Amino acid sequence: MLSPVARALAAAQERFGFRLVHFSVQANHLHLIAEVEDERALARGMQGLGVRVAKALNRVLGRRGKVFADRYHAHALRSPREVANAVAYVQGNALIHAARRGEAVHPDAIDPMSSGWERQIVVEPRTWLLRCGWLRAMPSP
Repeated sequence: MLSPVARALAAAQERFGFRLVHFSVQANHLHLIAEVEDERALARGMQGLGVRVAKALNRVLGRRGKVFADRYHAHALRSPREVANAVAYVQGNALIHAARRGEAVHPDAIDPMSSGWERQIVVEPRTWLLRCGWLRAMPSP
Protein backbone atom coordinates (compact mmCIF):
# COMPACT_ATOMS: atom_id res chain seq x y z
CA MET A 1 0.00 0.00 0.00
CA LEU A 2 1.34 3.41 -0.96
CA SER A 3 1.82 6.16 1.59
CA PRO A 4 -0.23 9.35 1.18
CA VAL A 5 2.84 11.17 -0.15
CA ALA A 6 3.55 8.34 -2.61
CA ARG A 7 -0.08 8.46 -3.80
CA ALA A 8 0.24 12.23 -4.31
CA LEU A 9 3.42 11.71 -6.33
CA ALA A 10 1.75 9.00 -8.42
CA ALA A 11 -1.27 11.22 -9.12
CA ALA A 12 1.01 14.02 -10.33
CA GLN A 13 3.48 11.87 -12.26
CA GLU A 14 2.52 13.17 -15.70
CA ARG A 15 0.58 16.42 -15.90
CA PHE A 16 0.92 19.81 -17.60
CA GLY A 17 4.02 18.75 -19.60
CA PHE A 18 5.72 17.61 -16.36
CA ARG A 19 6.92 14.00 -16.10
CA LEU A 20 8.20 12.61 -12.77
CA VAL A 21 11.04 10.19 -13.53
CA HIS A 22 12.84 9.79 -10.17
CA PHE A 23 12.15 10.91 -6.61
CA SER A 24 13.23 10.55 -3.01
CA VAL A 25 11.06 11.46 -0.02
CA GLN A 26 12.96 12.80 2.98
CA ALA A 27 11.68 13.86 6.40
CA ASN A 28 11.39 17.51 5.44
CA HIS A 29 11.91 17.74 1.69
CA LEU A 30 11.67 15.92 -1.64
CA HIS A 31 14.26 15.32 -4.34
CA LEU A 32 12.82 15.00 -7.83
CA ILE A 33 14.12 14.40 -11.32
CA ALA A 34 11.55 15.36 -13.91
CA GLU A 35 11.34 15.91 -17.62
CA VAL A 36 9.52 19.08 -18.62
CA GLU A 37 8.53 20.64 -21.90
CA ASP A 38 9.47 24.17 -20.78
CA GLU A 39 9.70 26.44 -17.73
CA ARG A 40 5.93 26.88 -17.60
CA ALA A 41 5.44 23.11 -17.51
CA LEU A 42 7.94 22.90 -14.65
CA ALA A 43 6.16 25.63 -12.70
CA ARG A 44 2.69 24.14 -13.23
CA GLY A 45 3.85 20.60 -12.52
CA MET A 46 5.62 21.61 -9.33
CA GLN A 47 2.68 23.71 -8.19
CA GLY A 48 0.27 20.82 -8.74
CA LEU A 49 2.60 18.36 -7.04
CA GLY A 50 3.08 20.71 -4.08
CA VAL A 51 -0.66 21.07 -3.61
CA ARG A 52 -1.22 17.31 -3.79
CA VAL A 53 1.56 16.52 -1.31
CA ALA A 54 0.47 19.30 1.08
CA LYS A 55 -3.15 18.09 1.06
CA ALA A 56 -2.04 14.50 1.67
CA LEU A 57 0.21 15.48 4.58
CA ASN A 58 -2.37 17.79 6.10
CA ARG A 59 -5.00 15.03 5.90
CA VAL A 60 -2.71 12.52 7.63
CA LEU A 61 -1.56 15.00 10.27
CA GLY A 62 -5.04 16.40 10.90
CA ARG A 63 -3.95 19.93 10.22
CA ARG A 64 -4.49 22.73 7.72
CA GLY A 65 -2.36 25.34 6.05
CA LYS A 66 0.95 25.69 4.30
CA VAL A 67 3.29 22.70 4.34
CA PHE A 68 6.30 23.83 2.30
CA ALA A 69 8.29 26.81 3.57
CA ASP A 70 10.30 27.25 0.39
CA ARG A 71 9.78 26.99 -3.31
CA TYR A 72 11.66 24.48 -5.40
CA HIS A 73 15.19 24.72 -6.70
CA ALA A 74 15.51 23.70 -10.36
CA HIS A 75 18.68 22.69 -12.16
CA ALA A 76 18.76 21.52 -15.79
CA LEU A 77 20.79 18.32 -16.20
CA ARG A 78 22.82 18.59 -19.40
CA SER A 79 25.31 15.72 -19.60
CA PRO A 80 25.32 11.95 -19.05
CA ARG A 81 27.62 12.34 -16.03
CA GLU A 82 25.42 15.02 -14.48
CA VAL A 83 22.32 12.83 -14.90
CA ALA A 84 24.11 9.73 -13.54
CA ASN A 85 25.23 11.69 -10.46
CA ALA A 86 21.74 13.12 -9.93
CA VAL A 87 20.03 9.72 -10.25
CA ALA A 88 22.52 8.14 -7.82
CA TYR A 89 22.04 11.01 -5.37
CA VAL A 90 18.24 10.98 -5.52
CA GLN A 91 17.87 7.20 -5.27
CA GLY A 92 20.40 6.92 -2.45
CA ASN A 93 19.66 10.11 -0.51
CA ALA A 94 18.02 8.52 2.54
CA LEU A 95 20.89 6.05 2.76
CA ILE A 96 23.40 8.90 2.63
CA HIS A 97 21.59 10.59 5.54
CA ALA A 98 21.46 7.31 7.48
CA ALA A 99 25.20 6.81 7.02
CA ARG A 100 25.82 10.37 8.27
CA ARG A 101 23.84 9.48 11.41
CA GLY A 102 26.14 6.49 11.93
CA GLU A 103 23.55 3.88 10.96
CA ALA A 104 24.81 0.77 9.19
CA VAL A 105 23.81 0.78 5.53
CA HIS A 106 24.44 -2.02 3.03
CA PRO A 107 26.15 -0.55 -0.05
CA ASP A 108 23.60 -2.18 -2.40
CA ALA A 109 20.56 -1.03 -0.41
CA ILE A 110 17.77 0.85 -2.16
CA ASP A 111 16.16 3.81 -0.46
CA PRO A 112 12.62 2.55 0.36
CA MET A 113 11.15 6.01 -0.21
CA SER A 114 12.68 6.50 -3.63
CA SER A 115 11.77 5.71 -7.20
CA GLY A 116 14.35 2.91 -7.03
CA TRP A 117 11.86 1.09 -4.81
CA GLU A 118 8.51 2.55 -5.88
CA ARG A 119 8.75 2.33 -9.69
CA GLN A 120 4.95 2.35 -10.17
CA ILE A 121 4.86 5.98 -9.06
CA VAL A 122 7.02 7.36 -11.86
CA VAL A 123 6.88 7.39 -15.66
CA GLU A 124 9.39 6.03 -18.13
CA PRO A 125 11.69 8.77 -19.39
CA ARG A 126 11.42 10.03 -22.96
CA THR A 127 14.64 12.00 -23.28
CA TRP A 128 17.83 10.30 -24.42
CA LEU A 129 19.75 11.50 -21.33
CA LEU A 130 17.31 9.90 -18.87
CA ARG A 131 16.52 6.82 -20.99
CA CYS A 132 20.04 5.64 -21.71
CA GLY A 133 22.53 8.50 -22.04
CA TRP A 134 23.34 8.59 -18.33
CA LEU A 135 24.43 4.94 -18.46
CA ARG A 136 27.46 6.02 -20.50
CA ALA A 137 28.76 7.84 -17.44
CA MET A 138 28.47 4.78 -15.19
CA PRO A 139 31.74 3.02 -14.32
CA SER A 140 32.18 -0.28 -16.14
CA PRO A 141 32.24 -3.44 -13.99
